[in-house]
Amino acid sequence: MRPQWDDLPGNVRHIVEQRIGRVLKAEPVTKGLMPGLATRLHIEDGGTVFLKAISTAGPAALLYARERQTGALLPPGLPAPRLLWSREVEGWIVLLHEYVDGRDADLSPGSPDVPLVLDTLVVLNEALTPCPGDVPDVAANVAMLQAKAARLLALPAGELPHRAMYETALGNFDPDALCGDTLLHYDLHSGNFRIHDGRAYVIDWGFAARGAAWVDAVMLAPRFIEAGHTPERTETLLTRVPAWRSAPADAVTAIAALWTLFRLYKARFGPVEGRDFRARAAEAGRAWVRHRSS
Repeated sequence: MRPQWDDLPGNVRHIVEQRIGRVLKAEPVTKGLMPGLATRLHIEDGGTVFLKAISTAGPAALLYARERQTGALLPPGLPAPRLLWSREVEGWIVLLHEYVDGRDADLSPGSPDVPLVLDTLVVLNEALTPCPGDVPDVAANVAMLQAKAARLLALPAGELPHRAMYETALGNFDPDALCGDTLLHYDLHSGNFRIHDGRAYVIDWGFAARGAAWVDAVMLAPRFIEAGHTPERTETLLTRVPAWRSAPADAVTAIAALWTLFRLYKARFGPVEGRDFRARAAEAGRAWVRHRSS
């Protein structure tokens, strides 16, 4: 169960209130899989901020530390909540962001959010190239996908449907193709866009990395398929993003396969509460890999 505002050590809460003023109400955010605290704080001056915090003892603390690192790099004017303040105190990583109202993006066919999301991705690619600071290379993120893919591909014959398709897709993969000098979000999906007043804001930068600009478009593509677009239509939509148009075909297919195999792994071995939606995502990814392999 996620920690709440009152679960933070008293001194941590005191330090936060020293920074922003007295907290009148803490409104927890229940969506998402991250185990840390996520809450909207209503403060005495009438404003609101968004607080994220996690114990440094947990493995997910690495993602909060990455988000803290990235938040300090994002340039002013980017369509993303500003990191207002962060600190590690009494074994907790604490991040205060601007609160962005709104809703998740609707990526389904015909939604006005679709061009808005794609245009926002173009803005990110342009504003974050060259990479504005030191973050890990995207190869480190992809290595995690490769490790889970290897586990699945090592299963006994007959236990992984479409094994040959995935093996072919990965056969010519060259990780060097991912190299680049763009700060990537790496985890774009409908829930990491907030749509408000005709704009799309990008949140949750815990997987941010440096790499080729086209990688974010590839990571987003299966989400369009999951929302109801065909693979063919998805690739047509992505032509709106200049970085996509220069992506090497073999690398795109390989990343699509790794993305899918990771979700298949999580659907089979991950936490029970997330298996169904991981399986749905994997089915979208499989459809895309099959399209690119035909």
